[in-house]
Amino acid sequence: MKQVIHTDNAPKAIGPYVQGWKVGQMVFTSGQLGIDVEKGALAETVAEQAHCSMKNVGEILKSAGADYSDIIKATIFVKDLADFKTVNEVYASYFAGDYPARSCVQVAALPMGGLVEIEVVAVVGD
Repeated sequence: MKQVIHTDNAPKAIGPYVQGWKVGQMVFTSGQLGIDVEKGALAETVAEQAHCSMKNVGEILKSAGADYSDIIKATIFVKDLADFKTVNEVYASYFAGDYPARSCVQVAALPMGGLVEIEVVAVVGD
């Protein structure tokens, strides 16, 4: 069973994609920029953007019946790998216990001039 995941508590897609998909027990989120949903714009600093990215991922997971503890794989895209330590500290604060598998790569640019984007894969009810 395949179901589109949507929540008004995370930013709307800025292109031809959805916030996420739930396929059976698996949840796949699209990359979440550091958009502050209340302001409708990117947060200012890389730390603030990382928090917003993780909060947005969390809201998408929540709408699929999952949470951060259900994440099995995360991919983080940063504009500047010099921000790795800051993003790592923010990211780690969303987990207790075992961390998901993860990749982190520097990219030439992100949409809207973002500094960080995070996407995850989770398993619901496992």
